[in-house]
Amino acid sequence: MNPYALLAGAIVSELVGTTALNLSEGFSRPIPSAVVVIGYGLAFYLLSLTLEELPIGVVYATWAALGIVGVAAIGLVAFDDPIDLPGVIGIALIIGGVYCVNVLSSMSAH
Repeated sequence: MNPYALLAGAIVSELVGTTALNLSEGFSRPIPSAVVVIGYGLAFYLLSLTLEELPIGVVYATWAALGIVGVAAIGLVAFDDPIDLPGVIGIALIIGGVYCVNVLSSMSAH
């Protein structure tokens, strides 16, 4: 399977798990708490499959960065978390970093 599709699945699973973590209220709500465990478990499983074909630096940088961007977007839309101009600039820099690592750098398997 395409390692970038597996990585995308890992990122989505992490986003689901992190969103559920916010909804779990300190693991006091059973269903969101179960979704946290399943989401992170699936994320790490898919991440491990991705590492069979891509370098760990590329995989982890992409996973972590897009997780940050995704969680910030979910927080903004679903939980009314505020974002200011420095936050937007920081997120843009994160996206630029992912582009550099995956497209411009020789680290990635093109």
